[in-house]
Amino acid sequence: MIRTLLTLTACLFVFLPSAGTAQVRNYPEKPVKIIVPYAPGGFNDTMARVVGKKLQDAWGQPLVVENRPGAGTVLGTGAAAKSPNDGYTLLVVGFPLVANQFLYKKLPYDSAKDFTGIILGAQSPNLLVVNAASPIRSVKDLVDLAKSKTVKLSYATAGNGTSNHLTMEYFKNLAGVELTQVPYKGSAPMVTDLLGGHVDVMFDNAGSIMPHVKAGRMRALGITSLKRSPLLPDVPTISEAGFPGFEVAVWYGFAAPAGTPPEIVAKLNSEINRILALDDVKKAFTDAGVEVLGGTTQQFDAFFKTQSARWATVIQAGNLTAE
Repeated sequence: MIRTLLTLTACLFVFLPSAGTAQVRNYPEKPVKIIVPYAPGGFNDTMARVVGKKLQDAWGQPLVVENRPGAGTVLGTGAAAKSPNDGYTLLVVGFPLVANQFLYKKLPYDSAKDFTGIILGAQSPNLLVVNAASPIRSVKDLVDLAKSKTVKLSYATAGNGTSNHLTMEYFKNLAGVELTQVPYKGSAPMVTDLLGGHVDVMFDNAGSIMPHVKAGRMRALGITSLKRSPLLPDVPTISEAGFPGFEVAVWYGFAAPAGTPPEIVAKLNSEINRILALDDVKKAFTDAGVEVLGGTTQQFDAFFKTQSARWATVIQAGNLTAE
């Protein structure tokens, strides 16, 4: 009898699926929320909605995008960190997840410990631009003029700690020049003032300002990718313009609260990789001036660590803070 019971028990362990297997096979069984810590309209929001719609079509469960902007993404990111780690709350992450951990004295979350990276979805370089009427026609012109100190050059940013601010800080450090920051509340007003000639220069996301460059309203001095963009083949990279290895990408990804079951993270990674390979998705990203990436969770983790090391150095060197 005992031998028979042991045999039956062994059979149960062989044939019954594990809890983890059953969980991932049935996931999702209810609506999934994607928190976007930005206002609607930017590419972070676009990516969430494009990918969310494809996941919804594949799974037959609603994917709800919830915009929670504020405090340089801290509000939405903090809400995601406090959410249950059951796979039903995802977070769109980007440059601020790295930068904020060094800019703020205190955050309601730990960027490195409170999230599990799912996938690095896309990236876009920044462009270094001036008004089309500016006498500055190259990166060398900009550096020479700044070093001459005959004029006091100003640069626009979308606020302290934003990617365009930190990109310029990185550039200033390498070039050994001083420029005066003029912070704005977002990208739109800084673009307006550059076009109006009220500030001299700025970095901004290529997808956002490329139309102004192509229309002749702005002059692009350089691009922050290591290779020239096929969309702007005449614009040199900052690297080839005298600063070898200079590279900055505004990146976009998905994460989940730490402790989310690895089977669910793996399923999300696989599904989103499949979606990113679809022709209509690639076209939507390319039309927005964004390069599709994808890859493994391990690659995302390695990228996060590399980015953290770089921007910690830049932020600490400039003694930069955010409130």
